[in-house]
Amino acid sequence: MLKNILTLTSNDLAMAFKNKTIYLVVFIPFFVFFSLKLVDGVTTNSKKITIGLIQAQAYAPIIVNAISSSEKVFSLSQVSNKEEGIRRLKEKKLDGLLLRSDKDHTSVVLVVLKKDSTLTLSIVESFSALQKAVEGKSIDWISDITPLQKGGIQKQTLPTWILMLILLVSFIIMPAQVAEEKEKKLLLALLQTPMREIEWLIAKVLLGMILILTAVSFLHLFGAFDPGNLLSYVAFLLVGSFCFSSYGIFLGFLCRSQASARTLGVIFYLPHLLPSALSDFSQQLTRVAPFLPSYQLYEPIKSILLDGGDISNLSLELIYLLVVGLVTFIFSYLLMKKRWLM
Repeated sequence: MLKNILTLTSNDLAMAFKNKTIYLVVFIPFFVFFSLKLVDGVTTNSKKITIGLIQAQAYAPIIVNAISSSEKVFSLSQVSNKEEGIRRLKEKKLDGLLLRSDKDHTSVVLVVLKKDSTLTLSIVESFSALQKAVEGKSIDWISDITPLQKGGIQKQTLPTWILMLILLVSFIIMPAQVAEEKEKKLLLALLQTPMREIEWLIAKVLLGMILILTAVSFLHLFGAFDPGNLLSYVAFLLVGSFCFSSYGIFLGFLCRSQASARTLGVIFYLPHLLPSALSDFSQQLTRVAPFLPSYQLYEPIKSILLDGGDISNLSLELIYLLVVGLVTFIFSYLLMKKRWLM
């Protein structure tokens, strides 16, 4: 059985070179790397800024009064402690959190998600304009800025690019390859040999996992990105690649031809990519996205890469991905046994 699986996997890799799939897997991370170099992060932000204040801390009255009086620019929100403020900041319910400065009680420390973001720039500029209107020239109210997520825009957008690569292989490449083998009757021919259905499925899942891990590895190689907690990161990549490889194979079995498989793949690709990737910018998407398997992979990877997350705190997401992978694998096996659309 093991020999048959290895033989099928090697054959699939050879086919990937023949039909240029492997070149796509290498080219996309290279393209992403250069795209990140050309990113223009300048945007406008006109919405009201929500600032969190800790109830137990004594802030300078002039700062609190000035913010309270600027209702068109700022919206104040009270939090019980620093931990709650950071949690609400990560949930996008706050734009910034103010802490009393230890060095100067007349100034504050601004806690934000990302230091080099347009939102942080907007907060600082608004504070500067407000201070100038109230005091004129004086010591800056914001003595320091503490970001929760460190690194440049390349590192901060890395989880989105990783999710894009995983979904691209799973929903675009894998369904088309499965449908091609069905359309050309290659799968039926293989099943006339001593090869068993489970061996073919395991080989196809291994192919998807290899392509995904290769793409992500090249992305890290070109960008020299530090994966942070390596064991947790690799664990989620392995389970995530298994989950979405099985998912893609299942979609391939639902189609009769390559053309229909590509269409179905795109239909599943965009809804899995956009809500998860854009959840950072929308509270509405943050409530919808958790129902998608892609979000259960995206959030842990983002937590590990940007916040130093650990697998011990992300076990539910890991189990969720494993269950989805097993369910789609079983459905693929049942469709294969029924010779669905073959």
